[in-house]
Amino acid sequence: MKLIRASVNVSEGTDLSVVEEVRKALMLNNEVELIDVNPDKDHNRTVYVYKGEPRCVLEATKRLAKRAVELIDMTKHKGSHPRLGAVDVVPFTMVQDVTTEEAVELIREFGKYLGSLGVPVYYYEDAATSPDRRSLVDVRRGQYEGLAERIKAGFLPDEGPKEFVPKCGATVAGVRFPLVALNVNLDTEDIEIGKKIVKAIRGASGGYQNVRAIALPIPDEKAIQVSMNLIQYEKTPIHRVFETIKSEAARYGVLVKKAELGSLPMKALEETVRFYLQAHDFTVDSIY
Repeated sequence: MKLIRASVNVSEGTDLSVVEEVRKALMLNNEVELIDVNPDKDHNRTVYVYKGEPRCVLEATKRLAKRAVELIDMTKHKGSHPRLGAVDVVPFTMVQDVTTEEAVELIREFGKYLGSLGVPVYYYEDAATSPDRRSLVDVRRGQYEGLAERIKAGFLPDEGPKEFVPKCGATVAGVRFPLVALNVNLDTEDIEIGKKIVKAIRGASGGYQNVRAIALPIPDEKAIQVSMNLIQYEKTPIHRVFETIKSEAARYGVLVKKAELGSLPMKALEETVRFYLQAHDFTVDSIY
């Protein structure tokens, strides 16, 4: 059986009625398995994670995106996480018996559909139409607030209007290796400490090549969050990044308050279990 997994990031995490309306649209026909719905009020962002047969995932994603675009007005959106549009990022990952080529064809069909609704769409990672669009960071540079000027300067969408659409912004859609979303909250309100730790671990500033990271304030917890995407957990495992953050934080007399993991493949936990339990022969195949 062919399976695709989607992890759609929508720019609304405070109005739970909107979060629920989008979830209802996604699950209208119950043709996909809903893994997680994770609203975050600090980021003002919700991640919908689900999987299913490729055509079912495509149709469910169309419904989700259409409803989100109807309900979310980006001219009023405020949030600490980088974003480009109402339906911010739509990544498909291959789970079972699906080739990269098949997944790219599927995501481009989604992109054409969303473009037909009047939403500018950029393709990234394995679906990118040029090398400078492979990285999500590069596509989302300048965020929503800088998008109008970037489009005027020639950064034209792959689908949909070739101009800035204030209400919906733009969507970034692609096919990628399953990433691990890891957030580590530090027991400090000093954003400069967070930025120094980010610089130490992030690939772009000399840290781990497969780590993307930003530092964000979490006022309700009186904490600073190091928010990360581990884009190749096989090359840079979770425990290595976590231990580096603990070590760097200790330099400033700061402790880790807690960590948060998004939905992730079971395989991503193998090295973490081996490291913390010294269970060197552990594999996920032993889980039942």
